[in-house]
Amino acid sequence: MCGVVGLWGHTAAAPRLHDALLAIQHRGQDAAGIVTWDGAFHTHRGAGLVRDLFDAKSLTGLTGSVGIGHVRYPTMGGGSGADAQPLYVNSPYGIVMAHNGNVSNFHALRQDLIEKDRRQTNTGCDVEVILNVFAGALETHHGKPFHEAAFEAVEEVYRRAHGAYSVVALVSGRGMVAFRDPLGIRPLLMAERETLAGPEYCFASESAVCNLLLFPKTGDVKPGETVVIGMDGKVHRRVSAKAQPATPCTFEQIYFARPDSVLDGVSVHQTRRRLGVALAETWRRTGLKADVVIPVPESACASALAMAEALKLPYREGFVKNRYVGRTFIMPGQAARGEAVRRKLNTIPEEFAGKDVLLVDDSLVRGTTSRSIVQMTRLAGARKVYLALCAPPIKFPCVYGIDISTRGELIAREQAVEAVAKAVGADVLIYQNVEDLVGATLAGNPRLKRACTACFTGEYLTGDVTPEMFAALEEDRLQASAAK
Repeated sequence: MCGVVGLWGHTAAAPRLHDALLAIQHRGQDAAGIVTWDGAFHTHRGAGLVRDLFDAKSLTGLTGSVGIGHVRYPTMGGGSGADAQPLYVNSPYGIVMAHNGNVSNFHALRQDLIEKDRRQTNTGCDVEVILNVFAGALETHHGKPFHEAAFEAVEEVYRRAHGAYSVVALVSGRGMVAFRDPLGIRPLLMAERETLAGPEYCFASESAVCNLLLFPKTGDVKPGETVVIGMDGKVHRRVSAKAQPATPCTFEQIYFARPDSVLDGVSVHQTRRRLGVALAETWRRTGLKADVVIPVPESACASALAMAEALKLPYREGFVKNRYVGRTFIMPGQAARGEAVRRKLNTIPEEFAGKDVLLVDDSLVRGTTSRSIVQMTRLAGARKVYLALCAPPIKFPCVYGIDISTRGELIAREQAVEAVAKAVGADVLIYQNVEDLVGATLAGNPRLKRACTACFTGEYLTGDVTPEMFAALEEDRLQASAAK
């Protein structure tokens, strides 16, 4: 899971791209980059956080009113600066590209590019295979109007690159191209506004970016849709014949996205409230009683509040969060995640002491974070610790852009609920059920008919997931972890 931003405007792009990347830093803490264009590309990228990579001097050197930015959370490749996006190829024209998602057939496609296309890849980053397929196809359609050539090049990407991805590219002297996978698993929004100099456009992984940059007119790039903005500022849009009904990732709504974002017409905040109401019904069926509902900040706060309201229980914020420590789920390695929890959260003992505490968290993947939080709750004096999760049990690896690639890491894969509760130290554990999760997600937009639940159900909608693919993904993750 990464964050991508594209700006097409009439004033300096770099400062606004910088602000945009800060707004989606939660989507990737591994690396970041900005490329702008003013007749030539200007690039600044590397490993680390946005605040550490960019300063006034580096932003001053990024001249031009057009550009793209990226924050990286690796699912393919390591965490080196070489894998920081946007990536570049010099032919045809010169192209830079950034993406959010995962190419599930990455290894086979990379080999195909080397052997059949005679195109060299230099990183382990999966956007590089998309970039090379796009560049090769764009070259074959030389002579057509740029938007037509770009449409054809994206069709070639759809044909060869499987998985889930949202992409923004900048082609030197030709224009900007944005496109989204045919299932619409990964989000991509497009916004526009009128200025005295003419219209400006923004592409982003979350609507919160568009709001921050004061773009009032925001909508989604459709599944399988390509948007091309030419050098004349004209916008061309086409939906591929390969496009299918939107199937957004439910984990975006549960955990990844900011609560003030709207994805595919669905408010993340309202989805999380609906998840809390549904979870309250599941809790009632246990027959257990709790004294207080306390969220694990921050993704679960809206759900916990809605759950407390539905159960008519006190809602208390018993954890104090250090906001200078990053998100633990996207940190590399179990040890790093466990240590980060202790650095990130402190308890307010009087909210826990002598009480039967109903903790609400967004999800449980590996168990490391939950185990630390339950232990902290007991040390703060809780009599009983009940753990309610907004997500169903995560039993299957994700091949679409979330770092759930190693089956052995998934604590719920082969364990009953009671065993998972014991493993994390909770007296009782309850999960959201899949039907309630999907219902909470789709309720925000009646046009949505389905959602991606692959990591919960094992139903991979691209239809091409094989045991060999799982093995390759696991090897990638193990190598990336060893490198760090």
